[in-house]
Amino acid sequence: MTEITDTTEVPEPGGSSEGSGKKPRKGGKRAKKGPLARLALFYRQIIAELRKVVWPTRQQLSTYTTVVIVFVVIIIALVFVIDYGLTEVMKHVFG
Repeated sequence: MTEITDTTEVPEPGGSSEGSGKKPRKGGKRAKKGPLARLALFYRQIIAELRKVVWPTRQQLSTYTTVVIVFVVIIIALVFVIDYGLTEVMKHVFG
């Protein structure tokens, strides 16, 4: 719980309101590593994230692909009908 006080002092985030006398760190962990070590860490993190991915099965993939293709064909047909209709309207209006 937060304690209500009569002061207007705003506490610093991540610490207590009383000065502990510590200086803030500069650079953090990345400052201690060279560029190749940081690049290697980056690629290790990519591999770790890709291992967390839930990959679809072959059946799910074919189902999703079919749904997307059918949807795209329907949208193409809709746009074609609207375009053809507007073209015919313009031919009637402007001769």
